[in-house]
Amino acid sequence: MHWPGREEKEREREEKMAFLLKNCSSSISSHLRSKSQKTQDALSISRRGFHVEPGPREKALLAEDPALKRFKSHKKSVWRLKRAGDVLTLVVVAGCCYEIYVKAVMREEARKEAKKSA
Repeated sequence: MHWPGREEKEREREEKMAFLLKNCSSSISSHLRSKSQKTQDALSISRRGFHVEPGPREKALLAEDPALKRFKSHKKSVWRLKRAGDVLTLVVVAGCCYEIYVKAVMREEARKEAKKSA
């Protein structure tokens, strides 16, 4: 069914939408750009103003301590323990899936047996 003027109305509607989208998106993006420039300027000024070179005490605290060197292996053992936990989790999940599968197969076989005997 063809309505007179329908195509013109649709074209007008599309033109209005295109106009709104074009104007709104450009104004929003320019607004966001100006906001981000203002915050970047403020952050760079504040960082420059507060930077202080660490003193000798801070440098000594940040330096590597040979007495703590033997505890470096702690990180590796934690990683191994985490990996073992991940493997155990996978094994348990696989076992559960297998049990569910076995129960489903057994139930299906029981149904077939019940149909045959009935």
